[in-house]
Amino acid sequence: MIRSAKLGDVDAIVALLQTYAEQGLLLPRSKQSVCEGLLSFVVVEEAGWVAGTAALHILGPDLAEIRSLAVAENAQGNGYGRLLVDTLLDQAQRLEVPKVLALTYQETFFARCGFRVVDMRGLHQKIWKDCIHCKKYSACDEIAMIYETTAFSATGDLQVG
Repeated sequence: MIRSAKLGDVDAIVALLQTYAEQGLLLPRSKQSVCEGLLSFVVVEEAGWVAGTAALHILGPDLAEIRSLAVAENAQGNGYGRLLVDTLLDQAQRLEVPKVLALTYQETFFARCGFRVVDMRGLHQKIWKDCIHCKKYSACDEIAMIYETTAFSATGDLQVG
């Protein structure tokens, strides 16, 4: 079952993210950071435990980011990653966010979800808001990928009404 995260999920979310942060695949998130951003998190609950999580972070009026996407190793292969991404893309669509960003090492997965690779240097909002403070800033090895919602036209203009 996928649902919005609750305060009771915070420790499980932090532990799940820490597993991947230790492997260098995600940035670590503190308990305080997860609490402060809790409204942006969704979780997959399986038999009473958090099997996966992800967050949608609004960067500006035309860009949101999928962050902290993680599925427990023993829950992989069940489609939970895709379920989390699709849920957040639906949320972005409802909010009328035209583009959704993913910074990832999982290019194939995000491509299957409809994302395309873009030049990170064109992501000014992300770079100045978050990346400039990252320890990997000068040697970032993540792949920037963008998903365009239906609030975004083929010409690159926002759809109106």
